Amino acid sequence: MNSIEIINKAKLWIKPPFDQATQKEIQDLLHTDSKDLTDRFYKNLEFGTGGMRGTMGAGTNRINKYTLGKNTQGLSNYLLSTFPGKQPKVAIAYDCRHNSKTFAKSVADVFSANNILVYLFEDLRATPELSYAVRELKCDAGIVLTASHNPPEYNGYKVYFNDGGQIIPPQDGEIVDEINKVEFEDINFEAKEELIKVIGEEIDAKFAQEAVENATSKDTKDRNKLKIVFTSLHGTSITMVPRALELAGFTDVHIVEEQREPDGNFPTVDSPNPEEPAALKMATDLADQIGADIVIGTDPDCDRLGIAVRDLDNKLVLLNGNQTFAVLVDALLKKWQEEGRINGKQFVGSTIVSTPMIQKLASSYGVNTKIGLTGFKWIAKMIREAEGKEEFIGGGEESFGFMVGDFVRDKDAVSSTLLACEIATQAKSMGSSVYAELLQLYKKHGFYKEHLISVVKKGVEGAKEIQQMMSDMRNSPVTEIHGEKVKFLFDYQTSVCKNLLTGEESNIDLPKSNVLIYQTVEGTRMAARPSGTEPKIKFYFSVHKPLESIGDAKQVEEQLDQKIQEIIKEFKL
Repeated sequence: MNSIEIINKAKLWIKPPFDQATQKEIQDLLHTDSKDLTDRFYKNLEFGTGGMRGTMGAGTNRINKYTLGKNTQGLSNYLLSTFPGKQPKVAIAYDCRHNSKTFAKSVADVFSANNILVYLFEDLRATPELSYAVRELKCDAGIVLTASHNPPEYNGYKVYFNDGGQIIPPQDGEIVDEINKVEFEDINFEAKEELIKVIGEEIDAKFAQEAVENATSKDTKDRNKLKIVFTSLHGTSITMVPRALELAGFTDVHIVEEQREPDGNFPTVDSPNPEEPAALKMATDLADQIGADIVIGTDPDCDRLGIAVRDLDNKLVLLNGNQTFAVLVDALLKKWQEEGRINGKQFVGSTIVSTPMIQKLASSYGVNTKIGLTGFKWIAKMIREAEGKEEFIGGGEESFGFMVGDFVRDKDAVSSTLLACEIATQAKSMGSSVYAELLQLYKKHGFYKEHLISVVKKGVEGAKEIQQMMSDMRNSPVTEIHGEKVKFLFDYQTSVCKNLLTGEESNIDLPKSNVLIYQTVEGTRMAARPSGTEPKIKFYFSVHKPLESIGDAKQVEEQLDQKIQEIIKEFKL
């Protein structure tokens, strides 16, 4: 889009139906800042892997009342045509971010204006509780206003369907088609307040109880002996995680008070992301002061968690997402095995960029692993398609998300926190630890080590750079990684897996996605994936080798870390 087209597009925003504040914001930009104006209007903010997410402000490439209203009007039209003869129902939740409460009410207004019954949470709530509410209240869709762990200037809009999972094909495409038909002047903001029902405590109580029932055993012995440090990182988990822990019998819980209050500025951290050790520093410092056994921190909308545990030298270490995934899913598999519930009709869910160790681990219990694209909506899809035929045990992905059972159809830091604390309690009672249990898994299945690099490329030029990087890797594939011959190139955009040694090609039976994975003869993997919601491209590395004894763990881990760093240098990242 050239500068004249951008200016003409922007000028539409300096008159009705846009309000005066919006008109002034764009009018000022037309006079002063062409670069910012270009970024606001060079495209429409689109749905990605996690819905629609972006910087707040006026413009088509921003999160605001009108872009959210356009989406909601389109979704309303879709629901009314998809469910003829009935009044559709929608549940809405929101997190601690700036404007989330206002945006949630604006979205509720549009739904109600279209004669859709709305269940609106009275205040901020954890994202997994929205997924639960959709199913509990038999809604046709759900919305969460959240931008997860993004910086304070971001917000977002996640859409769920009637199974409690995020929308997937064909619904997502059909909804986008309806949204694209809507002009801004078509949005009906005239709320019918009688159709907006406020919800809260009743759903809270049911959700907390089901989280406890799914993630813990009936034996509460020794839970009061586990010393836990918890931080909500200024997010919504403070509304549910402490309550669920208390309900389960975990009484020695210490909350990081400086981070207790929900605050969209996230004042004590550079990034409220539990993947980052710095985000959990206040929690780990407190844990060292009081001698805590485990540290848990959640992201702002409470769907992901970071866990720190004591290593063999009694030092706190932050588990990465794949390590947490392995420990949690092994505990669930062991529980199902002990209860005699594994009969060959169960499965766990994983993703194409998560550790291959999960397949080996699940297979050792006689359980299948289903692999989907990145994002929990694909695991929810697995569950829906398997209903009545196979049972879902649990699932996760490398980016610190996990799902315990299927009562929630999205990643859930509430039940995952309970499960992690249950594992820590049982290990402690046997003189072991979570970390020691992880090392036992490595000894049994091989020591797998993964690493993620995110390269940020902002704006129009950044998008072009990311596109070029993917094109180069797709059309001129590398033939060796760290001296190992590349055997497979998985191209999820063309749905083709090519054997680079023989030239043989096979079909990938997954929806198309702009992801590339290189895999060597020895099993080393490198994946590249542009983010669907942020201006970045992510590179995932996975290496492994046998662990003969626990005493060799430090040395083996150092060797794998060094190998990853050498591969990163090879790719000049």
